[in-house]
Amino acid sequence: MRRRPLATALLASSLGLFSCTQPAVEQELADPFDYQLADGEYGIERLPPYESAPDFSIGWQRRGELMEAAQASLTYLSKPSSQGFFPVGDGEITHDLMVRSVTRFSEVLESSASAEEFLRHLDDEFEVWVSRGRSGTGDVYFTGYGTPILDGAMTQGGEYQYPLYKLPEDLVKADDGAILGRMASDGGVVPYYTAAELRDNHHLDGQELVWLTNPFDAYIAQVQGSAVIRMSDGSLYEVGYAGKNGHEYESVGLILIEEGKLDRSELSLQALRDYFGSNPSEADRVLPMNPSFVFFRESSGGPYGCLGQPVTAMHSIATDKDVFPRAALVYVEARLPEFDRNHQLVQRPVRFFALDQDRGGAIRSAGRCDIYMGLGDDAMARAGYVGSRGRMYYLFLRN
Repeated sequence: MRRRPLATALLASSLGLFSCTQPAVEQELADPFDYQLADGEYGIERLPPYESAPDFSIGWQRRGELMEAAQASLTYLSKPSSQGFFPVGDGEITHDLMVRSVTRFSEVLESSASAEEFLRHLDDEFEVWVSRGRSGTGDVYFTGYGTPILDGAMTQGGEYQYPLYKLPEDLVKADDGAILGRMASDGGVVPYYTAAELRDNHHLDGQELVWLTNPFDAYIAQVQGSAVIRMSDGSLYEVGYAGKNGHEYESVGLILIEEGKLDRSELSLQALRDYFGSNPSEADRVLPMNPSFVFFRESSGGPYGCLGQPVTAMHSIATDKDVFPRAALVYVEARLPEFDRNHQLVQRPVRFFALDQDRGGAIRSAGRCDIYMGLGDDAMARAGYVGSRGRMYYLFLRN
């Protein structure tokens, strides 16, 4: 549901990863981290005895938002359907273990009187696992995604000519939400239409959900997988991911670079917006070259991750759910962009706890992770410049 920087990695809409969202990422940096695990391998393993666990005490400083994210994981785990995704990791990580781990972490977070007491409980009670990362090295490549605020209207007219669309009735999903294709007239399932086919053949006429002011804003909403629409009267209308057409994402930023229209060193979300703003006809030509297409629904109280629960800024991440455990407690070490006192973005090392609550639809390895950065322009600006190597540690109660 839910998504890459420049200089190091930006392209919030050009190189999307699709989480139920999509961020952006400098492709030559990300590719080595798309290493596929061998059959039977899971994305995490116990921390080797020769490697020390991190100092988790810093997690105690942001208790309020972290407890909110933990509660979202527990709400998901309370649903009977969640049990179908466990056990994982050679059967060692059971549904019961996950529930007890997140529950106990929340209790420790709330009851500890100091960072030192918090750390003592974690060291005594929890076992540390680590992401296998790129080629089993433990290195993880981090990107970011967020929720944009865009201008729009509920009806077409004037400047509002570019729609986001509702989920079509002939789209077929599996029980776990995976896209199977389109229901054909003979009852069979065939690949769904590409973005270009949807546009050129008007397959979505009548499925419009809300109208935006330019095609690039509509594209940004698709890349991120959710958006808040600001109406002319100041009211806000939230839309979230409802599904996609099942085609792989292709970067329009890389297309423009290959065509010589943009320079790789200058590529950014703003550069793409400026390019399409100065060349309006290019939007119709270039954007449909990405065959992937996202559908939306009204979605108050979000944005939501693939667990059906709200995601929390800086405390929710998106990963490949085939190799990482859903709803799990994660400790992240990475470099992320922050605004300095002059409102300039600078890269700084950060360490924080998060919950694994979203899916990276184009993330297919144990070496990739997408961090939810939040809502609005600042969050989107930061998300666009997330692109760094780091580590991910998973915590489970000792059996």
